[in-house]
Amino acid sequence: MTTPSDHIQGILDNLPAKPGCYLMKNASGKIVYVGKAINLRSRVRSYFHAGADHTRKTRRMVYEIADIDFILVESELEALILEMNLIKKHLPAYNVRLKDDKRYPFIKVLWTDPFPKVIVTRQHEKDGSRYYGPFTSVWAVHQTLDLLRKIFQYRSCDRIITGQDPRACLYYDIKLCTAPCIGKINQQDYRQMIDDLCKFLEGHTDPILDRLRGQMQFHSDQMNFEQAAVVRDQIMAIEKVVERQKIISNREEDSDVIALARSNGESCVQVFFIRNGRLIGREYFILEGTEDEADSEVVSEFIKQFYAEASHIPREVLLPNEVEEAVIIQQWLNQQRGGQKVQIRIPRRGTSRDLVKMATENAVETLSSLKSQWESDTHKQSQALGELQKALGMPNPPNRIECYDISNIHGTAAVGSMVVFEQGVPNKKLYRRFNIKSVSGPDDFASMEEVLARRFKRWQSSHERHSVGEKVDESFAILPDLLVVDGGKGQLSRAVKVADDFDHPGEMLIVGLAKEHELIFLPNRDLPVELPRNSQGLYLMQRIRDEAHRFAITAHRKLRQKERLVSRLDQIPGIGPARKKALLKIFGSLDGVRQASVEELVQVPGITLALAEMIHQRLNTIQDNGEL
Repeated sequence: MTTPSDHIQGILDNLPAKPGCYLMKNASGKIVYVGKAINLRSRVRSYFHAGADHTRKTRRMVYEIADIDFILVESELEALILEMNLIKKHLPAYNVRLKDDKRYPFIKVLWTDPFPKVIVTRQHEKDGSRYYGPFTSVWAVHQTLDLLRKIFQYRSCDRIITGQDPRACLYYDIKLCTAPCIGKINQQDYRQMIDDLCKFLEGHTDPILDRLRGQMQFHSDQMNFEQAAVVRDQIMAIEKVVERQKIISNREEDSDVIALARSNGESCVQVFFIRNGRLIGREYFILEGTEDEADSEVVSEFIKQFYAEASHIPREVLLPNEVEEAVIIQQWLNQQRGGQKVQIRIPRRGTSRDLVKMATENAVETLSSLKSQWESDTHKQSQALGELQKALGMPNPPNRIECYDISNIHGTAAVGSMVVFEQGVPNKKLYRRFNIKSVSGPDDFASMEEVLARRFKRWQSSHERHSVGEKVDESFAILPDLLVVDGGKGQLSRAVKVADDFDHPGEMLIVGLAKEHELIFLPNRDLPVELPRNSQGLYLMQRIRDEAHRFAITAHRKLRQKERLVSRLDQIPGIGPARKKALLKIFGSLDGVRQASVEELVQVPGITLALAEMIHQRLNTIQDNGEL
C-alpha cells in the first residue's frame, strides 16, 4: 500500500471517531470517491494500512488520493442520505453508479393543474406532480403514453381551459382527447380520469374496472347508450392490457424483484415490478465502477441510487443475496415511503425465489444481448476505429489493438494479460497471459516491462520461425496497430522504452489509458487526449481496458489457487519431490489429485494407506474452507 504523504498523514491523525461522509480527492482537486462510516477515523485510516488486503481498484484509488475532506452527521441514516447526494452530484470515478450520461426519463402528471397534462421529463422534482419511472428507454415511455392516451384521452395542448372555446382540436375528432376546452368533460370527471391513469401506471386496475363497469351500467340504465359504449371501449382496452400481465402470486401485494448479472467487468441489474400479484413491467440498468466489487456491494449501491429517484416504493423488495447495509437501507426506504414499512427479503424457496431466479436469467440475457448488439454493429465498430484514428493522429484505423494489464496482491501471483481486438471485436483465441517471473514485490511497472519484452521477443521469434517454414503462434506473429497499456505516463514511458529495444515497425502506436477521466497518454506529448464522453471510440477503449483487466484478474485467481494447492501438497508430511511428481504424473494435475479417492491414491507407488488418507483429507479441507 502507498505510504501516505505528510499532508494525508496529518488528516488521518486528526480524523474524528464520529459518523459522517468522506470525500477522496486527486491532485487536481476532483472527487474520485465518496464513502460513509459510523467511525470516520477507523474507516478512512483503514485505506492506508500497510497489511490491508485491498482490491486492485482500491489500491489504484489510494494511489491517486491527494486530499481528504469529511462531513460530520448525527446518525448512520444521515450519512447514507448524504453519501447518495454526494455521489449523485460528483459522479466519482471509483464509486459504483448507474451508467447514465443523462437522467432517466419519467412520466410526469402535472397534478397541481386544474386539468392535468401528462408529459415526459428527465427532472424529478418535488413540485406536487406525480411521477412514474424511471424508465431506461425514451422510446418505451412514448409507447406507454400512446397506449395511455387511447385509453384515457388526456389533453396535451397548452390551452388555458375555460370550457368556452369555440371548437376543439383535431385530437378530439380522432378520439385522443376528451376536449375539456369546449366543456365536453368537467373538471371533476377529467381529474377522475387522470387519477385512473395514475392507478393504471401503478398496476392497480381492479378499482378502475369496478368503477367503470358501474358507470357503464348507469349510462345503460339511463338509455345513454352512446356514452355507455365509450366506457365499454375503455374497459375493454384496460382488460386487454391486464390480460397480458402475467399473474405471479395470489397475494395482492406490491413487490420489486431485483437481480444482478455480471460479465467481463459489466454489471446489469434487472427489476421486475409486481403490483397486485401481477408482473406489470420490468426495466434493466447498467452500472459502472463495479470492477472488483462484491455482488452484495453492487446491489446495495443500486438500491440506494434507484429508490432515491423511483416514483414508487413497494412494501417488499426481493433480492438475490444479503446486503451488508440492509437494516439502514430498510430504515431509509421506510422514510422514503412516508413512514410505511418496507421489507427487504432474500427468498429461499417458493414463488418469490422463482421470481428472483427469473429476474436473474433476464439480467444475464439482457447483458449478453447488449454486448452482442455492440459487437455485431459493424457501423459502430467502424465509427469507433475512425474516431480513434483521428483523435490519436494515426495514418490508418487501428484494426488490431492489443491491451496489457497487470494483476497481483502485494506482489504475489503476479500475472500479465494480453487481449486482442480485431476490427473492434475481441478475438479471444489470441488472448495470452504471462506469469511474472523476474519481479518480486508489487511493482506493476517492472512487471509491465517483463510482459512487453516477452511479447516482442515472441514476435521476433515468430519471424525467424516463419522464415524457415515453421509454425508460428498467431498471437505474437503480428504487432498491433495500437498497443494500449493500462496506466498513465509512468506505464507508457516503460512500454515505449521496451519497444525501442526491439526493431519494431514505426507505424505501431503505443498509448497509456488512465482510469481517471479515461485520458489517453501519447509518447512525446505533455497533454493527454480526452475522447468525447458519448463517443464510440471511448466506449471501445473502455471495453478493451476492462477486458484486459478481467482477463488478468481471472488468470491471477487461477494462479493463486494453483499455488495454494501446491503449497498445501508440499506441506503434507511424507510428500517429497518424488512422490509429488508421481502423483501429478498419474492424475495429470493438482486438481486431479484433490479429486482422487483414497483407493486411487493408494495405487500410486510410494503412497501408503495412511498417507493417501492424509492427502485426501488435507486437500479437500482446503476446498471446504472456500480457499479454492
